[in-house]
Amino acid sequence: MERYKEEFIDFMVECQVLRFGDFVTKSGRRTPFFVNTGFYRTGSQLAKLGEYYAQAIEAKFGTDFDVLFGPAYKGIPLSTAATIAIASKYGKDVRYCSNRKEIKDHGDKGILLGGPINDGDRVIIIEDVTTAGTSIRETLPIIQEHAGAKVLGLVVSVDRCERGTGEKSALDEIRENFGIETTAIVTMKEVVEHLYGTVIDDEMKARIDAYYDEYGVK
Repeated sequence: MERYKEEFIDFMVECQVLRFGDFVTKSGRRTPFFVNTGFYRTGSQLAKLGEYYAQAIEAKFGTDFDVLFGPAYKGIPLSTAATIAIASKYGKDVRYCSNRKEIKDHGDKGILLGGPINDGDRVIIIEDVTTAGTSIRETLPIIQEHAGAKVLGLVVSVDRCERGTGEKSALDEIRENFGIETTAIVTMKEVVEHLYGTVIDDEMKARIDAYYDEYGVK
């Protein structure tokens, strides 16, 4: 496993973004682990988070794209932090863009905020974590109705490695259904591998294994 992945896993635990216990996901699944990027709350945390996203984006997509789109609301700080990191680390100045929940009818009108999406722009979507792929299905139409932009892919912080609406993983379903590439900074398999024996004890490991017996990709 790459060193930045190990550092990112430890960083999530330190920030209490990755927690273990008893939770329910947006898709209604009861899970022994939960990822909540809302716990990144300081400038230094967001700066480091942006750097980890930048490394994952560069590794999968390079820097030959125009817009990093973060769906409201959690995607707004993610897109901002990652574009700053991409400019600083790789010298590529891409635009950040996000959507509003309600269309604004005065001032900076419309549903988008940040940089515009122009005709022919190549867009990468940035999310916190995806389970059943619900959010991406809401986001893609917002981008595609603006000037014929092309969505190249999706990057998330953690791939939960579980089924989406069918038998394949949520990220695999997104890749096949929408024709875009997907990647994550880390997978939950990498998280378990790195933390087992320290943060994850035998009891928690058994609960995680049971969760994947029910919801994991076969």
